Amino acid sequence: MSCDWLTIRRGRAPLVLSIPHAGVDIPTDIETRLISPWLARKDTDWWLDRLYELATMLDGTIVHTAISRTVIDVNRDPSGGSLYPGQATTGLCPTTTFDGEPLYQGGEAPDPAEIERRLARWFVPYHEALSAELGRLRGLHDQVVLYDAHSIRSSVPRLFDGTLAHFNIGTSGGASCALELTTAVEAVCDSTSFSRVTNGRFSGGWITRRHGNPQAGVHAIQMELACRSYLPEPLGRVDETNWPPAFDVLHARSMAAALSRVVRACLDFAAPSTRAAAR
Repeated sequence: MSCDWLTIRRGRAPLVLSIPHAGVDIPTDIETRLISPWLARKDTDWWLDRLYELATMLDGTIVHTAISRTVIDVNRDPSGGSLYPGQATTGLCPTTTFDGEPLYQGGEAPDPAEIERRLARWFVPYHEALSAELGRLRGLHDQVVLYDAHSIRSSVPRLFDGTLAHFNIGTSGGASCALELTTAVEAVCDSTSFSRVTNGRFSGGWITRRHGNPQAGVHAIQMELACRSYLPEPLGRVDETNWPPAFDVLHARSMAAALSRVVRACLDFAAPSTRAAAR
């Protein structure tokens, strides 16, 4: 299923893979008001749709928006409240990049009425799609995993100190999924050569917090990857000449293999108690 901006690939396995920030589409009436098309796409979660192609082979459901997070960030609180009070972040309709650079020309940032229109046009349908797919799969399985896939540059001083760990697992402090799922994903990550943090700087955004309901059989987990784990990420400041790098299958191979095991761990967590298996 798809429309001009939302793609839903339906599977029957107890897994929904959400890819909310890999989109680069910006409507013309918005893009003409921006300072730079490159700046507007700078913080994209580059090439995650390529990296997670494994999910289709495992019969997972994928929900993917083509709309850039600069238009509206479907992983933010729709009320406009900060998910990380006291820490630098970007908003529902960002006006700056992660590095604090302004996105809009003077006086062109969206006003409250425009933000409401963007919510109705893109934010609400994305979450309705997630809810519908999770509900469909709960009709087949007792437990379903919502895996929210993200990535970010390894060093963004405005957002965090130092260099980010390769794997950053977020479970809203343990509220969005069962401890058994977290432990299983951690075990896979810790068996690789990549570093791992759980509920650190990125402990889960709106998608994880909104849809995770382990008591009802829906377990949401966010995975924020440091870009160097799968891309030839430049050291230091990025610009139009070096960012984003092309997707390199060989460079991404180790992380893709690790993620295959992570996703299988999510399926193994959910699969033993499926209704389908009992039929």
